[in-house]
Amino acid sequence: MVVQRLAEGNGITTPRLSLRPVAPENLPDLIALKADEDAFGLMLHGTRTPERTREELEDDMEFWLVRGYGTWAVYERATGDFLGITGLMERPDGRGVALRFALWPACRGKGYAREAARAALAFGFRRGLAQIQAVAWEGNVASRQVLVDIGMVECDEFQHRGRRMLLFRALPPEELSAG
Repeated sequence: MVVQRLAEGNGITTPRLSLRPVAPENLPDLIALKADEDAFGLMLHGTRTPERTREELEDDMEFWLVRGYGTWAVYERATGDFLGITGLMERPDGRGVALRFALWPACRGKGYAREAARAALAFGFRRGLAQIQAVAWEGNVASRQVLVDIGMVECDEFQHRGRRMLLFRALPPEELSAG
């Protein structure tokens, strides 16, 4: 099956986490995560309906096939528990590839988002991406701190649904050291 081969070749293991490209078996976890206001309400477009989550999963799987990167389901290696998602996606506003992450609120303060986001960022640069963006609501201090901690720099801002959104950018490590 294509999805299984895809997952095997694009999985990431960190000291505490296992990141696997999203697949049909992730749908129940994704529906729960994306409907949870505390987990997904801070995302740019907010929580999702089950129908929208199903559509996004299909899009995410196709994106992996076309681009060779995409969204991973994040699991704790020690327990096998689903913690959330991280990923690299084309921004709909044409600003390029964006890093995103959303984990269960119970994961906060444990460094899981930082570990998963750092791994996704490194994967994108290994795939040859010239830069990676990320967006965080000004009031989402925790996500902003994760982005800064993994080496992203605030570079712009815009308004979305009455909120000030901050745009961050990272360049490949070799470009950072050359400057």
